[in-house]
Amino acid sequence: MNRRGFLTGAGIAGAGLAVGGAAGAGITYALTADDSLDTADQSVPFYGPHQAGIITRQQNSLVFAAFDLKDTVTVDTLEVMLARWAAAASLLVEGKPVGPVESRPQSPPADTGEAFDLGPNLLTVTVGFGPTLFDDRLGLQSKMPSALKPLGQLAVDTTIDPTISGGDICIQACSEDPQVAFHAVRNLARIGRNVVTLRWLQEGFGRASATTTSQVTPRNLLGFKDGTANIKAEEPAVADEWVWVGDETDQAWMTGGSYLVTRKIRMHIEAWDSDDISDQERIFGRIKDSGAPLSGGEEFTDLDFAVKDSSGQTKIDRFSHVRLAHPDSNGGAQILRRGYNYTDGIDTRTGTLAAGLFFMAYQKNAHDQFARIQNNLAQDALNEYISPISSSLWAVPPGLKEIGDWYGKTMLGYRG
Repeated sequence: MNRRGFLTGAGIAGAGLAVGGAAGAGITYALTADDSLDTADQSVPFYGPHQAGIITRQQNSLVFAAFDLKDTVTVDTLEVMLARWAAAASLLVEGKPVGPVESRPQSPPADTGEAFDLGPNLLTVTVGFGPTLFDDRLGLQSKMPSALKPLGQLAVDTTIDPTISGGDICIQACSEDPQVAFHAVRNLARIGRNVVTLRWLQEGFGRASATTTSQVTPRNLLGFKDGTANIKAEEPAVADEWVWVGDETDQAWMTGGSYLVTRKIRMHIEAWDSDDISDQERIFGRIKDSGAPLSGGEEFTDLDFAVKDSSGQTKIDRFSHVRLAHPDSNGGAQILRRGYNYTDGIDTRTGTLAAGLFFMAYQKNAHDQFARIQNNLAQDALNEYISPISSSLWAVPPGLKEIGDWYGKTMLGYRG
């Protein structure tokens, strides 16, 4: 029985929202290799040239939500919601409630309360826009960046579920405390309940990427170190080249922003667990325990695709994941990975674990970067053990400059 055979057999309404906080307020967090550091009282600055939660030191918990606009929405009502989201997010990232709790005894509290006393825990809130926001409903067709056009069907995309893909607007909440991240999305959803409906939601645990050199490279659910060669915060020139949108954009409102690809990738864990370690390492192109490339050295040693073994075969297989995903195999293209592990319990049809990777990647143009890399992975030996089940593309605008700024303010043509 082959490996795949093993698997198949086996709103608040509006009142009470407080607006406050100084621009750039918050305790600047220290970069540390100790991921067990007590972060309860630490916060990430909210205002700046880029939205936090992209190249920010990656936290350990994620709640990602996608929303659709309601039929009655206008540009004005959308602007009000995005402004209220920005005001609320500026408070949430400081560990504050989004509004007074007991000022209206006969009304629901402005804040749901489950994050009281938990602190900021390095919470970041990142907001993006999907391609469908720019259809003819709001007359925003002329504001859609060319880089946001749908990616289309990519390599091995035969099992994409549209009900957990796409959406008009997304919220990415990351924190060291999962309840803090959930609280942020829950309260923003309440604030927007007259404007948007929740389309799908994904929780993630155990970061599957490192975004600073101070972080230990984490492992995915297949047990291998994931993202050893990821772009890091200490490489601003690399981020400028591959992550942040620059003057090349056809929409000035996206300058300083980035494009996000989200992919839910189911891992066929039981089949993988039955495979020999030598084959697992051949598929990845790295040693499982150390993360070192099969061509030799330590984890961060450059890959050498020319090194051969005693039989004359290259030590790093031509169909290995690291080789096909490497910049040298993709015209130099790089992406900033920010993924998380996930589990949805079990697949009741097969009795197997429903778990895998919620992949997230930021870049200045997903067509030139992610899509190129993904299509090159069509021959990836790893494809026998994974199935992408959702895929989405988002335009993530630049950071907010000051109190009174909000998500998409320039894009929507706010007239004051």
